[in-house]
Amino acid sequence: MRLFGTGLRPCPYLHDRPSQFDFVDPRLTPTPALYDELLTQGFRRGGEHLYRTACPGCQACQSLRIPVGEFTPRRRHRRCLRDNADVDLVNVGFRFDPAHFALYDRYVRARHPGGGMDEADPDLYWQYLTASWCPTEFLEMRLAGQLLGVAVTDDTGGALSAVYTFFDPDLPRRSLGTLAILLQIEEARRRQREWLYLGYWIAGLAGMTYKAGFRPHERLTSMGWEPVPAS
Repeated sequence: MRLFGTGLRPCPYLHDRPSQFDFVDPRLTPTPALYDELLTQGFRRGGEHLYRTACPGCQACQSLRIPVGEFTPRRRHRRCLRDNADVDLVNVGFRFDPAHFALYDRYVRARHPGGGMDEADPDLYWQYLTASWCPTEFLEMRLAGQLLGVAVTDDTGGALSAVYTFFDPDLPRRSLGTLAILLQIEEARRRQREWLYLGYWIAGLAGMTYKAGFRPHERLTSMGWEPVPAS
């Protein structure tokens, strides 16, 4: 399998460093089984493309995954589940929904103003979240029929991978981002999947701190997957 590297560009997370990525040959049509294997090697999916970080002199980005059979909710997780006991998870499968896009548009405008994502376009939104070869599902969070959020999730057959989550930005007390991960963990356990992949984690980056709070988990380092215990 051939990899193609990008040129150097400013890092979107650590602004004083350059970033670079390796992409799987776009002429290759992946299978869910191959995708599952590539997740174990630190790859992520963006639209049709599979990539991983290959930044010179930097290994700050570490893939993070949760062994769902071993996960233990912490106090704040139990509180989040308790406070959202009235929220239902609804799997609507793989389809474009204008209500989803409208919520995505609100979310990125509120959470990522000026970051390039806040100029939402339906076609780019769909290209960013889906792939023709990938088993992707849109998991809705609903309260008495009202759409609160959507967790876009891939199912490789061996694991679930959290692609992107967007939710009502006017409901901060519900901690819908945390709720989405907890519900994905429950869904992975129900399907007897071994892992939930949460994408990259960077130590000390405020916007990613929440990922490390889900324990136990594993982080991919230069020495392989290293377990982080529950306590």
